[in-house]
Amino acid sequence: MKKVISHITNCHRTGVRLCMLLLCLSFDCFMLSSCVPHYSFNGASIDYSTTKTIEIADFPIRASYVWGPMGPLFNNQLKDTYANHTKLIQVKRNGDLKIEGEITQYTQRNKSVSSEGYSAQVELSMTVNVRFTNNKKHSDDFERSFTATSSYESTQSLNSVQEELVTQMVKEITDQIFNATVANW
Repeated sequence: MKKVISHITNCHRTGVRLCMLLLCLSFDCFMLSSCVPHYSFNGASIDYSTTKTIEIADFPIRASYVWGPMGPLFNNQLKDTYANHTKLIQVKRNGDLKIEGEITQYTQRNKSVSSEGYSAQVELSMTVNVRFTNNKKHSDDFERSFTATSSYESTQSLNSVQEELVTQMVKEITDQIFNATVANW
């Protein structure tokens, strides 16, 4: 009987220690998560106590060569990036942050030549000019161009690869814009 009581007492002490350890860890996690500004795993560093809204204008295409779906694809991806990776509310006007600009270039050029003297690879390029305004901290304002490129074999037609390549370039450019505007790393 003494062995049973001793075993129960030891288990009780171990349980109390475990509870205290879990309580301390929970408190530490709570304290670390309540600091401002908020840094998240997606790279956004936004002080949500002062910055609550974002205004994202549709970017018109000003390039001489155009692929029709490129404009809506870019505009939707840009808005989705901020909606999915921040808690900012998108507004039509007077946002704490404002992003506007235009798609200025969409070109293709020969990237490499085969041993027979023919084009082996073609490079597709897209450039977007961005004007960023931070109405809470104007020292962060900028106007800058962002470019992405993608290549394809010259044996393929542009029509067969264009959607995939433009989608890749749009993703890359919207990530660049996101990082330049709200990541601040």
